Amino acid sequence: MEKAADMPMAEAEKEKSHFVKNSVLYKEFLAEREEILKHKWIESEKAGKDIGFEKALLDWIVKHRSNWRSKRLKEARTEKAAS
Repeated sequence: MEKAADMPMAEAEKEKSHFVKNSVLYKEFLAEREEILKHKWIESEKAGKDIGFEKALLDWIVKHRSNWRSKRLKEARTEKAAS
């Protein structure tokens, strides 16, 4: 059972966690991670074996990250202009 003195700290941690999960930076991290996992799956299928996250990450960064980020920025600007 939690003590009454611990309750404000628990609420503060909850609020901090909610803030982080709703931040633009965290959302971009999740979107990028999803793309890396897709790349990992595709490249693993081509190789006929699991290539691993680290190899997929490095390969994706070299081959795709720049274009992916440019596209995301362009889409964000378009959405902002439309609103």
